[in-house]
Amino acid sequence: MKVSPSLLSADFCHLGEELDFINDSEADMLHIDIMDGVFVPNISFGFPVLKYVKERCKKPLDVHLMIVEPQKFVNEVRETGAEVMTVHYEACVHLNRVVQQIHNAGMKAGVSINPATPVCLLKDILAEVDLVLLMSVNPGFGGQKFIPGTIQKVKELRELIATTGSNALIEVDGGVNDQTGAQLAQAGADIAVAGNYVFKSTNRSQAIHSLKVL
Repeated sequence: MKVSPSLLSADFCHLGEELDFINDSEADMLHIDIMDGVFVPNISFGFPVLKYVKERCKKPLDVHLMIVEPQKFVNEVRETGAEVMTVHYEACVHLNRVVQQIHNAGMKAGVSINPATPVCLLKDILAEVDLVLLMSVNPGFGGQKFIPGTIQKVKELRELIATTGSNALIEVDGGVNDQTGAQLAQAGADIAVAGNYVFKSTNRSQAIHSLKVL
């Protein structure tokens, strides 16, 4: 399984050192959650921080916008050097248009859905996206408990991807550790986003490795 540690759980008093750790680790990419306090009940960080991250981080950036009207910030995300820009199904009135904007900007396009949003609603967009991010907690805060129903959603999404001929990868974010990660991998997930499990671990490298081998 690919691993995308979540910067939200890092120690921002030592951000440079945290990014150096990611650079030297087995992580495949770095997951970055941008929150606006409107779409989710929290505010994280903005593009000035991402400018520094871009300069320091050698891993691909996996940028997840938990904001309203994400289409307004496609260019700003592109300038961070992001490889993937993920927007929420629930935040986009014209989702197909936003996906096209992301692709036209030279990035891979991801679509995320909240725990209460059914996978079937993605049927008509799956062929257009590169990644689907399933939230396995209610978005907005790190350290939440994994929602067990996500396992079934991964299975349903894997079947839908097959029937639509999509090449989208399945990413899961929220409460991921070696135990939930194993269940997700068995269900068909491709990428694990891990925040506290990695950054709060006494052996961070081993935490990443335990997910990589799933």
